Amino acid sequence: MTQSASGSLMGLAAPLLRGFEAAAEAFRVQTGPVTPFATLNSVALDLKTMRLRDYSTDGGDVPVIVHAPFAGHDSVIADFLARQSLMGCLKRHAGGRLFLTDWKSASAETRDFGIDEYLAELLVAVEHVGGRAHLVGLCQGGWACAMLAARFPDKVASLVLAGAPLDLSAGDGAIRKAVQTLPHAVFEQLVAFGGGSLRGATMLQGFKNMHPFEQYVERYIHLYEHVDEPDFRERIERFAGWFEHPIDLPGRWYLQVVRELFHDNRFFDGSFVGLGRTISVADIRCPAFLLAGKDDDITPPIQVHNAAARLSTPPGGIESRTVPGGHVGLFMSHRTVGDT
Repeated sequence: MTQSASGSLMGLAAPLLRGFEAAAEAFRVQTGPVTPFATLNSVALDLKTMRLRDYSTDGGDVPVIVHAPFAGHDSVIADFLARQSLMGCLKRHAGGRLFLTDWKSASAETRDFGIDEYLAELLVAVEHVGGRAHLVGLCQGGWACAMLAARFPDKVASLVLAGAPLDLSAGDGAIRKAVQTLPHAVFEQLVAFGGGSLRGATMLQGFKNMHPFEQYVERYIHLYEHVDEPDFRERIERFAGWFEHPIDLPGRWYLQVVRELFHDNRFFDGSFVGLGRTISVADIRCPAFLLAGKDDDITPPIQVHNAAARLSTPPGGIESRTVPGGHVGLFMSHRTVGDT
């Protein structure tokens, strides 16, 4: 074999071997284990809907509870990697008493739970840590924190609401479009298909179909291009270990959220009944920090920032900020977590 022929074969073999390696990594990504929490913690409280994880260090007065998104995945998104961890950042730079709600998948026992049951268990968590807390609400966890602050003002010292859908009559987010366009019977059928729960796998397919090229083509091109980079592989394996392992949502809770919040906008407009009382965004009086992602197509910035005009917080007690990036980046981007 001539030297030029040998070189040609090697030139063909290199991308072929790289392709095999990328395919093997793609298989590992799709079939790998569930991603564990990145930061040392312990379970402080075990409830029907969640575990309250304790990240506390010495000191601190009023505790902080980070209320994770309840949207088909567990709470690892708030503690993803050492360098991309909201909980780790808070533990290092703020210290004190720090907790995270860690969601459980809906079961036969909890599939008929509604918003009230979830609010009640958040209230139990606040009582467990002393009866008053700073609440950090991420995505769907944001409106739940806001509801608790409206219903029990003395229990909430302050609110941080990141990517939290509050004014659901505003913007052109993908979820709002679907809820406003599709008949409610479609969502009821999804719950019936899941035997009384919304299956996490159904939610996951919906999320992927929002960005099909990114999910089914682009991610594999990136994998091929960066398969020999250990840091890249670690990130995608850990992300897949979270993203590809969804949890189920209670059917009653899901349908109530779709109808009363995303379709009717009752909490923002002041007609939502939570734990026996009509509550509204306008009932919130504590200091509030409203954070949105500039390119967030799940919770557009306007859905977050419109709350500033409705809150009853005294002047100077509200800060609103929009940062670069999309929805998930609000909770795990190194830049956003470190800077805000």
